[in-house]
Amino acid sequence: MHPVATTLLAAAIGLSANAASAQTYPAKPVRIIIPFPPGGPTDIFGRMIAQHLSEALKQQFIADNRPGAGGNIGVEQAAKAPPDGYTLTCFTVAQAIAPGIYKKLSFDPRKDLAHISLVALVPSVLMVHPALPAKNVKDLIAVAKARPNELTYASTGNGTSPHMLMEMFKWMTGTQMVHVPYKGAAPALLDQIAGQVVVAFNSAVGALPHARSGKLRALAVSTEKRFAAMPDLPTVEEAGVKGYAGSSWQGFAAPAGTPPEILNRIQAEIAIMLQKPELRERIVNVLGGIPIGSTPAEFSKYVAEEVVKWEKVSKAANITLN
Repeated sequence: MHPVATTLLAAAIGLSANAASAQTYPAKPVRIIIPFPPGGPTDIFGRMIAQHLSEALKQQFIADNRPGAGGNIGVEQAAKAPPDGYTLTCFTVAQAIAPGIYKKLSFDPRKDLAHISLVALVPSVLMVHPALPAKNVKDLIAVAKARPNELTYASTGNGTSPHMLMEMFKWMTGTQMVHVPYKGAAPALLDQIAGQVVVAFNSAVGALPHARSGKLRALAVSTEKRFAAMPDLPTVEEAGVKGYAGSSWQGFAAPAGTPPEILNRIQAEIAIMLQKPELRERIVNVLGGIPIGSTPAEFSKYVAEEVVKWEKVSKAANITLN
């Protein structure tokens, strides 16, 4: 047989095998690595997806929490797993931030993972303590410039989304504020309510009740578009910081090299899940998210853009972690 014909035949056999494997997939239980501890937003999203896939594909999708190093330990395990569709992972903004802040990262979030879907954006709300004389974003910028390095802002830890969102805000507005990192959202929020720190980007779902009660003042939402649960709140860009947009987000991925047919099948099921009214309502009103359900190609493009954006922020703020 002619060499070219042999090559074409081999390629055809490979495509046929992939198609067949996708049709019979999953033939055994599938592990979903959740790279954060139980009870947090990634765990909730991961278990929601696991339950839906188990019911839809008539096979067990087993949630497996593998926390550590800001999610990097679990995602690294997924990146090194066989690319056969039987290891999947939750994949978050933390992994897009990681290349810019970790000197030694054992995986590339753009190349070592096959991106399946951006499941949801999770907006953050820029909030101040009511004692601060700032009724809007322009006021906050003016106060911060008049009092450089006097205002304190809380985050859920070095290199986390709230930290990076505020560093991007400082960079784009030319302001200087002092970072106070906490070990989680709850203690950070409590100290802001008490006035120990005066500024923070808080998760929308955590911010809403305190904004309504007047314990904190909401100034703007971090995302490109307004958040449905807080429709009267402007975006940071609308409030005067041109080009500002950022958020936490929840995605889904597999090891690089996983057959596209399998990726597309899982993405299609996630898209179906996100159309269920009861789940959409839970994501918006309980989890404070915006359902997306993007295609693998769309998510891959988004991840690449996010890595570039957060690398610029980490470089401008000189943020590095070991």
